[in-house]
Amino acid sequence: MMGMNPRQMKKLMRQMGIKMEELEGVTEVVIRMEGKEIILRDPVVTVITAQGEKSYQIVPGSEEVKAVVTIPEEDIKLVMEQAGVDYEAAKKALKEADGDLAEAILKLTEE
Repeated sequence: MMGMNPRQMKKLMRQMGIKMEELEGVTEVVIRMEGKEIILRDPVVTVITAQGEKSYQIVPGSEEVKAVVTIPEEDIKLVMEQAGVDYEAAKKALKEADGDLAEAILKLTEE
């Protein structure tokens, strides 16, 4: 398929029953996992339909991909108890430690 121009490629894909459509107006895509999120800003999202099945191809846009760590409340409370600090200090330390409990507690108790 190398050396094939885009027009020929689209025609071949149509013949094989594959349809591609770019979604318009997508401003961000969020991928949620246990404990963190990946946020893709201004992505290019293409829907590929083949044999009745849909697939989504996501290419990050101009803005950098960001991983956002979500901090569970029970982790904040544990750090508060172990390090003897208030809620905000515990939450801040956990964010700086990317959710690592031991690192956050060590950082707070060393200060």
